[in-house]
This record gives sequence, C-alpha cells and structure tokens, in this order.
Amino acid sequence: MNKVCVIGAGSTRYGKLSEGIVELAVNASREAIKSAGIEVRDVQYAFISNVFGVADKQVHLAPVIMSDLGIANVPGLTVESACGSGSIAFREAYANVAAGFYDVVLVVGVEKVTHTGTARSTTLFSYCSDFFYEGGNGVSFPGLFASMARAYMHKYNASEEDLALVAVKNHEHGLLNPKAHLRKRITVGDVLESPPVASPLKLLDCCPFSDGASAVILASEEYAKSHGLEYVEVIGSGRGASPATLQDREDITTIPSTRAAAQQAFKQARIEPKDVDFAEVHDCFTIAEIVDIEDLGFFPKGKGVEAVRQGITRLGGELPINPSGGLKSKGHPIGATGVGQVVEVYEQLLGRAGERQVKGAEIALTHNFGATGASCAVHIFRRA
Repeated sequence: MNKVCVIGAGSTRYGKLSEGIVELAVNASREAIKSAGIEVRDVQYAFISNVFGVADKQVHLAPVIMSDLGIANVPGLTVESACGSGSIAFREAYANVAAGFYDVVLVVGVEKVTHTGTARSTTLFSYCSDFFYEGGNGVSFPGLFASMARAYMHKYNASEEDLALVAVKNHEHGLLNPKAHLRKRITVGDVLESPPVASPLKLLDCCPFSDGASAVILASEEYAKSHGLEYVEVIGSGRGASPATLQDREDITTIPSTRAAAQQAFKQARIEPKDVDFAEVHDCFTIAEIVDIEDLGFFPKGKGVEAVRQGITRLGGELPINPSGGLKSKGHPIGATGVGQVVEVYEQLLGRAGERQVKGAEIALTHNFGATGASCAVHIFRRA
C-alpha cells in the first residue's frame, strides 16, 4: 500500500447560507486546491459526499462540480451514508490512493438544507433512520438519542447538567472558530432552560441544521515529497457497522460501529488511544460526544461523563475534544461534516488553527457516524 497524506484543505463558513449547493462545493474545493499548492488539473479523481442534493434540486453532483471546476474530464463519485457521508467518502479516497489507482484525489462534502425549513429538514433527516421501524412511525433522531441519553443517565448516574457541560464546552470552542455556525457563549443554565425537544434533551443539547462545504486533497506520500508539498500523514483508517435500529442493539449506551472502526484504525496506526492529542468526534447531540469518547477508548464506559465534569476534554485539558466547536457549535451540514473534521485536523497539525490551536499536537483522530451509528469511520493523522 502507498502511504497516504492530506496536502490541502478548505471550507466555507457553516450556517444558513445563500449560495447554492454546487457553488458551495466549488468554493471549498478551490480553497483546498490552492492550499495544497497544486493546480486544478492535477486532480485525478473526486469523491463527493452529499445526502440531500434533491433539496437543492441537484443530484448527480460529481460531474456538475467537476465541470464547474474546469475539469469535466475527471471522474467522480457521489457518496451517501447519512451523517457519516463525509468520513466514508474520505475513506474511499484513502483506499484508492493507498491502492495506487490515483496520486491526487479531491474529497468534497456539501449540504444545502436550511432553506427547506425545520419541519421539512427534520423529515429529510428521518429518512436516514430505518424508516419502516423508526422515522416512519414518528421517531425522530432527537427521540432516538434521547432514549440513549436516558439509558446512559440511568446506567451511569449521569445528569442533565452533565450533558449541558458538553454543549457549553463546544460553544466556547466554536467562539474561536470564525467559520462556525453558532458562535455564542452559553451556560449550563441556558441549556437546562432551553425548550425541551425530546426529554432529557433540550434545544441546546442538539446540533443545528447547517449549510456548508468542506474539501481536502489526498495524495500519495511519494507525490507530496516529490513535489515538495507540506502534508499531514494518514496513519490509520477504520470502518464499522451497527444494527440499523436501536431496538436491535443489546446496549444502547454504546455504538458498536464506533468501537469496531476505532479498533481497526488504532491497529493500523500502531498506537493506542492514550497517544492521541485531540479528537474531532460526532456530537450531533450532547450525549453522543460522551458515548463517543468512551467507545473510542479514551475513557472506560461510564467514565466519559467524569472527564467532561473535570474539564479534561476542554481546550487546555489533557484531551481536547472538538476544538472546532463540533457539530454542536461549528454546525452540521450533513455531507460536509466528516470532511470538515479532517479540515480541522489539517489546520491543527500544521499550526494554523489560531486561537483554538491545540498546543504541541502531533496525533489527531476524527470520528463520524451515520444515523444512530449504523455506519461509522474513524481516521488517525500524524504531523509529518
């Protein structure tokens, strides 16, 4: 296998945006190409992660984006895996470069959904569940994650205040990110007093619907070195799966796909969780971040909530989690989310993260899943 690296990254702002889906994708792609120090014509293949292109009246995105970039002859593939689409598109690009099929591959994730309104957006999201058993019977994702939260709170003696601490932390991080959707300081009281969505989850326990695009350029290490390019190494990659519905899982306080993907990634990277300096994880709801950091092996089951209480996961703590602000504050443009995590890692490991810089960071991890964790990808990166 070829060694694979990230040589460039770019992103639009996340939030309620006026640009269309193709324009957002093209803008992020051009920024990534420019940051890599290559030309558009150097791109040999592209993976486009997107879930609801139909909401912006555009599917079959890859050839449209390639044409607008001026490389209509370059093939591409659109990848859909619910909220995990971005990381899974990245995984496919990684595999293609590692296998030697291509030397330079573009990965761009994009979503445009805020213009549909909350009711329509919520309906679209429900299609990512097992719709026959869950969404089609009125169970939204807030309801599903609320079930996970209630089970976790009962099993591990956690509280609604503990969940709120995750939101407060990620909003503090998001204040330092100029491209974040929700750049607003909040308190535990604000979270607890926000409107209930699905008990015990409140409005401020939930990530927003966002528009936006993020892009990265992957290359073989040989290509990067021969062209004198700055890069970040990809040293581990893992994929996992879980039963599609919560009802089919033995324990809803854990996500099997995360555990499987993490084990694969750590084995390939030849490191342990204790070696990671920071991580970007899938915090679609506050309970998700707590479950994630346990399933990834950073903390024993039931102890992730203690890490949050002790400030271990804050910037300046022993293991910063979501220095970008995470989905909770940075935003969640579904197809872009997993790619945006890699953008954050690239900027952090090259010392370009500004006020939110994790000092001395050498190794980072990204974790992104679809739906309630039915699909998942984990990647590990090292500063070259």
